[in-house]
Amino acid sequence: MTPSSLLPVLVRDATEEDMDAVCAIYGYYVTRSCASFEEVPPSVEEMRARRRTVLERGLPYLVAEYDGDIMGFTYAGPFRHRSAYRFTVEDSIYVGPLVQGRGVGRALLGALIERCSALGYHQMIGVIGDSANMGSINLHRAMGFRQEGVLREVGWKFNRWVDVVIMHRPLSPMPDPAADKSPEPGA
Repeated sequence: MTPSSLLPVLVRDATEEDMDAVCAIYGYYVTRSCASFEEVPPSVEEMRARRRTVLERGLPYLVAEYDGDIMGFTYAGPFRHRSAYRFTVEDSIYVGPLVQGRGVGRALLGALIERCSALGYHQMIGVIGDSANMGSINLHRAMGFRQEGVLREVGWKFNRWVDVVIMHRPLSPMPDPAADKSPEPGA
């Protein structure tokens, strides 16, 4: 990728108004790829509700904007809901199909990593749909993620079995349990 092919995007917090574009980008992946294991694109209202849930948890939901248009989005969610996982987040990232390979994913994931590190999270997990999804796998690898394993044939989409690739990277230093201000387990 040459510097001139990079798209100079502004990465910022997503707003309610961005969700139409976010829904369109996500819908593309739902209907044309195995990056998402959803089979029916969610409505804009559902995508807005999902964004609100992420924000209510105090986690980032970001978009990449170029010339007034949304080029992609990313957010962090809990990796699992049991209390012992509270310092680990899972990333989700989707880039508009026409701007893949132009640095949008790197800008988004980089900003998400920074935000989650600043929030005190210790690990970020990438759960990548489809072991053939080399764009996402290579992006995660370039951003410091290490592949930990492949769950073979755990999804069925487009009349074929689909793998899941598990990747992870450390974020911030190990939290001090004595200074832990997170909710009590079970809260």
